[in-house]
Amino acid sequence: MIGYTSVGTNDLPRSGAFYDDLLSVLGADRVMVVSDFIVWGTGANSPCFSVHVPFDGKPATIGNGTMIALAATSRQQVDEVYHKALALGGTSEGVPGPRTDDGFYAAYFRDLDGNKLNIHFMG
Repeated sequence: MIGYTSVGTNDLPRSGAFYDDLLSVLGADRVMVVSDFIVWGTGANSPCFSVHVPFDGKPATIGNGTMIALAATSRQQVDEVYHKALALGGTSEGVPGPRTDDGFYAAYFRDLDGNKLNIHFMG
């Protein structure tokens, strides 16, 4: 159902480098690069993730309560993505661990622009 998600940035080259390294852990590569945005994906018809300079020319800001959730293939991959995000300069919003009794394992972090992301695995 989701085609792609987007977060804003005030520094596209810096954000692009952050997500190149981070999303490579999930097997994603750049699938589109335009002067004001970059898109990463894992396949032709898979949901994508993008970073955009705001269209209106105003500074990008973070949304209160807004979060993008990325799917991992294992608990180990949750841990790996979370630690990679922090190593790249992101900040923690919740260490990896079980969140529910039904196998939801997740971690939370913010990117270099303050956008909140989740990485999770069910199982």
